Amino acid sequence: MSIEFLLTSLVIVITPGTGVLYTMAAGLSRGTKASVVASVGCTLGIVPHILAAITGLAALLHTSAVAFQTLKYLGVAYLLYMAWSTWRDKGNLLVEKDKEPRPASRVILSGILLNVLNPKLTIFFFAFLPQFVSTGAPDAVWKMVELSAVFMAMTFVVFVGYGAFAAAIRTHVISRPKILSWLRRGFAGAFAGLAASLAFTDK
Repeated sequence: MSIEFLLTSLVIVITPGTGVLYTMAAGLSRGTKASVVASVGCTLGIVPHILAAITGLAALLHTSAVAFQTLKYLGVAYLLYMAWSTWRDKGNLLVEKDKEPRPASRVILSGILLNVLNPKLTIFFFAFLPQFVSTGAPDAVWKMVELSAVFMAMTFVVFVGYGAFAAAIRTHVISRPKILSWLRRGFAGAFAGLAASLAFTDK
């Protein structure tokens, strides 16, 4: 495994996106445990894209405009839903120590959907993994599986770090309605911005 792969993966993972926003929102609203659960969901959401890249299904998205556009707009719709629900639900970022936790399964499912409905990830892995694997090698598939596992582990660790940071500062926003309001609007705007970015993404 090359240092180039590790460094490139780290840069990609630490770049804020939907997963980071979701994990930080969980950490701010419900603490470290919730952010870890959210990180699990976002990390699992990468699996379908990795499998698609490894099995060659990404080639279909790369060559079929209909397939790409369909998945893309499903992702846009879900991001807009996240923006809308975050904006209107004033309790979504309400920080309370005795707040009833959301079911872990629901948090994980939302995290999975955020990443599954993003066709850019499939195209990314389709273009990214072959750069570090000799396609003619007999163990090329297993090598891509190994690299993908490392990428997922790195994603989980970084997301947990983001979530832990958000959870650490949550005590500073307790009982500060204005800060909570701006945070809620900021997350809603960020989700909407990501939706717009995805909507205008071409192959």
